[in-house]
Amino acid sequence: MRFSVIIPARLASTRLPNKPLADIAGKPMVVRVAERAASSGAEHVLVATDHPDILAACRMHGIDARMTRADHLSGTDRIAEVAAALGLPDDAVVVNVQGDEPLIDPNLIAATAALIAPGVTTATAAHPIHDVADLFDPNVVKVVLDKVGRAMYFSRAPIPWNRDAYAQTRDALPPGPAPLRHIGLYAFSQAFLQAYPTLAASPLERIEALEQLRVLWHGYPIAVHQTEHAPSAGVDTPEDLDRVRRHFGHDS
Repeated sequence: MRFSVIIPARLASTRLPNKPLADIAGKPMVVRVAERAASSGAEHVLVATDHPDILAACRMHGIDARMTRADHLSGTDRIAEVAAALGLPDDAVVVNVQGDEPLIDPNLIAATAALIAPGVTTATAAHPIHDVADLFDPNVVKVVLDKVGRAMYFSRAPIPWNRDAYAQTRDALPPGPAPLRHIGLYAFSQAFLQAYPTLAASPLERIEALEQLRVLWHGYPIAVHQTEHAPSAGVDTPEDLDRVRRHFGHDS
C-alpha cells in the first residue's frame, strides 16, 4: 500500500506554548513525530506548518517541510494545501498524523491507510473502551460502526447507550461488545482531501465540536480500523511532555 504522511504543525498552543518545537531528547517534538511516521512505510513524510521556526527546525533534522497559509481552520485544510502543491494523483492516499503524537504506532498509520479503496475516501481508527470513566468523559470521543466497519456516528456522549444496563448502574460497563474510542488519525484519498475544504460545516459538527461529522453529514463513508490496544497519549500539557520525555530517556 503506497501512501504519504503529512503532519500539520501550528506554533500556537494555549496549554503548551511552542509545542511542536518542544525538546524531546535533543530533537523537536514535530521531528520525533515525523521519524515515527517514516517507520510506517510511507513513501513520503512531510510537515505542513504556518511558522518559519518549525520549517527551519524540520529541515535542520532532514525532515521535509512546507509553509502553508496561516488562516487554515483545521489541520485537514492545512494538509490539503500541501497535498495540492505536491500534485498527487486523485487516487493517492494521504494520512494526517497529528504533530503532537511522538509515540504514535507506525503500524497503526499503515493499517489506517490500507482502508482507503474505491468507494472509501476516508479512514480512521478506534480501540475498545474498558474504563467506564472514559465512556462518560466528554473529552473521550466515541464511535459506533455498522456491520462492515464503517462509522455510523461520532459523539462525546456515551454511545451506544445501553438502556437497560444503565438504568441499573453507571458504575460499570455493561456486558457485551465494548464501546469504541475514536483515535484522531485520518487517511484520505487525494480527491476527497481536495474536496473537503469546499464542504460546508454541518450542524452536528458545531454541536459536538467534532470535525469528522462533516464527512458523514455530506454522505461520505468513513472506514474504521479497530486496534485492541489504546495508543500512547499525545502531548497537550506540560505533564504529557514530561511523560514523553521520560519515554525517550530525557528528563529536562
